[in-house]
Amino acid sequence: MQRVVTAELDLDLGSSVDLIFQITAAQAVPLVSEQLTFTQGDRVYTPTEIVDQSGSRLHRLMGESGRLEVRYEATVDGQAATSRTSDLEAITYLRPSRYCQSDEVFQQARRQFKGLQGHDLIAAVSDFVATSTTYTPGLSHGTDSAVTTLMTGQGVCRDYAHVVIALLRAMDMPARYAACFAPGLQPMDFHAVAEAYLDGAWYVIDGTRLANRRSLVRIATGRDAADCAFLSYHGGYVGLQRMRVDAWVVPDDVEGVEGAARIEVGAADPSADDFVELVQLA
Repeated sequence: MQRVVTAELDLDLGSSVDLIFQITAAQAVPLVSEQLTFTQGDRVYTPTEIVDQSGSRLHRLMGESGRLEVRYEATVDGQAATSRTSDLEAITYLRPSRYCQSDEVFQQARRQFKGLQGHDLIAAVSDFVATSTTYTPGLSHGTDSAVTTLMTGQGVCRDYAHVVIALLRAMDMPARYAACFAPGLQPMDFHAVAEAYLDGAWYVIDGTRLANRRSLVRIATGRDAADCAFLSYHGGYVGLQRMRVDAWVVPDDVEGVEGAARIEVGAADPSADDFVELVQLA
């Protein structure tokens, strides 16, 4: 399956500032082509690329005062190669983290999911979060955590992912956060999902059920949203003037126009995803 992903950010920099971006496909994603540019008038910045232990690619640069335009486009074909998860990594994703306080939701998780393990546990947590949380753009704050979302019953994709992760960790199942591009997502934006570790593999859980998991493209992986922010900065003012994210599946021309349309709709249509089935992030 071939997908095209794009991101455009226009930033207002008030002074010299250290910028760190996570907006590109992760290291293991099979890329056909890719272009990432940072421009400020006639000036073109060359960022330093840093790859973390999970394969997330960070791009760092020192921006100067003025308008900075960031443009990214990539074509992805196929699925990313899976890497072995170390014992240390699995332990890390069992621990509470800033937005996923598994210790604080321990009692609730143990009562609600008592006796469940493996696939049954994943399915139960996914269904609970999907049915008990209302997707509410604009009402969630960047400091909201899994505990906050469980209390309010509302949030956006990052909040859904945090609740899933906290509950699974409380049930002794390693779980992590993944930022991604999501073809067919409405409203279109950077997307966030959870991943659960079972029998040596990571499986995607999208509590929002707003995207087809088979078409997702990984950007970053971490303990929670704090590890996967699309932009972080230090030492100055940064205003986000404009952001546009898009992702779509490229139709397969081999089967003709009608067949291609069916392929594209199916691959990017959330209703075509059986959310009980175990699926790995492509």
